[in-house]
Amino acid sequence: MAERFIPAVFMRGGSSKGIVVRGSDLPADPAERDRALLGLMGSPDPYGRQLDGMGGGLSSVSKVVIIDPPSRPDADVDYLFAQVAVDQAMVDYGANCGNMSAAVGPYAVEQGLVPAKDGELLVRINQINTAKLIHARFAVEGGKAVTAGDLAIAGVAGTGARIRLDFLDPGGAVTAALLPTGQVLDRVSTEDFGTIDLTLLDASNAAAFVRARDVGLTGAELPDAIEAVPGLMAKLDRLRRQAGVLMGLADHPEAVGPSNPRLVIVAAPAPFRTLSGETVGPADHDIGVRMLNMGRAHRAIALTTAMGVGIACRIEGTVAHELTVATGSPDEIRVGNPSGVVSVGAEVRYQGGAWICDSGVVYRTARTLMRGEVAIP
Repeated sequence: MAERFIPAVFMRGGSSKGIVVRGSDLPADPAERDRALLGLMGSPDPYGRQLDGMGGGLSSVSKVVIIDPPSRPDADVDYLFAQVAVDQAMVDYGANCGNMSAAVGPYAVEQGLVPAKDGELLVRINQINTAKLIHARFAVEGGKAVTAGDLAIAGVAGTGARIRLDFLDPGGAVTAALLPTGQVLDRVSTEDFGTIDLTLLDASNAAAFVRARDVGLTGAELPDAIEAVPGLMAKLDRLRRQAGVLMGLADHPEAVGPSNPRLVIVAAPAPFRTLSGETVGPADHDIGVRMLNMGRAHRAIALTTAMGVGIACRIEGTVAHELTVATGSPDEIRVGNPSGVVSVGAEVRYQGGAWICDSGVVYRTARTLMRGEVAIP
């Protein structure tokens, strides 16, 4: 059987890259669609390189954005995110990618899915994975999204035009509530680390926050150093899966998926070196974070997770709030991660005996890298 080609756009969104396609160009049957996406990206690849597809051998560059017409009246497009595993025959829809969310608005303009007038444009995105709305605001000139600008983001060389992403009412995107257990702090007995504190938070994506010192880390390590500690990644994944059960994502640890919850290791600001070799000082960030996702220590931080960090830092009593040292603007939280610093904002309030998050705000850049057709084996 000959391979088939479908229209596609290759885009960078924030510190991720991926293929953007229309849902109507993919098989309607979910199992067939997954096989198509695996073939498109070159997975599974036991060599971990995805040489026979469009993937780049890392979770941050093995992503597919699927766009459809809006299925609700307060949105302009539907956006489904697919995380394609590198070395497994698995496509995961359990979480959104905040970075690739930045590419959706410019793609919608480029493809004529929304009318584009020069000036600031609002694109309302129905995020299918989380059943939440994202408002993307960015500049348009000559009927196209502006790409040149002065915003630098950690993990991406150069600068670009600012895209503001407002994640509306992000709490309970994956579970039933912003704080799935109803607590800002859960004291948990674990197999590998003894009794430790966790904060379990669901804001656009589910995350389990743990102090770095409670899992034998400083919070300043680079990803390779974390993965090089014998047995540590397996222990951290067991902790992550235990947290997933506590959050109600599954009945037993083995049933917890690879993308949710993310394990977020937090520490007070301390000097650390980035992957590019730069030194970030304590005064340059408000909290240090290392994140585990899809079985790897992330080389940056997922944008939705960074937003969750900002929200957790605003909620009194969480492990993140306890370790936050606010040295910058009171309106932002600067999240130190292996690629540098990401600034996020959050509107959080305590009302009626519960914490409520009205929105989380992040800023990204995006750019179209290539247009054409992609092969589905």
